[in-house]
Amino acid sequence: MQKIKGWLVGIDQGTFDLFTHFENGGEMWAGTGERSIRQRVHFTEPFAQPPTVQTSICLWDFDTDSGLRLDIWPEEIDTTGFNLVFRTWSDTRIARIRVTWQAFGQAREEEKSLKSA
Repeated sequence: MQKIKGWLVGIDQGTFDLFTHFENGGEMWAGTGERSIRQRVHFTEPFAQPPTVQTSICLWDFDTDSGLRLDIWPEEIDTTGFNLVFRTWSDTRIARIRVTWQAFGQAREEEKSLKSA
């Protein structure tokens, strides 16, 4: 369990197309065997410490003539972002994937400017 100190809880989220390999014969569509893609995702603002990140697929387009095998997870999470990893294997053919993510953690305190009297 991650315990967050104070009242500054940060929540960031996003959605993006990870790949569209059917358009250009990319490895997820045309390849076989173990294949993976890693993409760096940057948070809108840095967190005070590495947050908890949840990833999921919100769109998938795949070939129905093969088994559907996939794995998705965040790795190398730090205060500014994380690497999203997507993996498939065997004869699975995936045309495109769209992912969504959410990060929850302690937000940085806003710096207060000092006003001169």
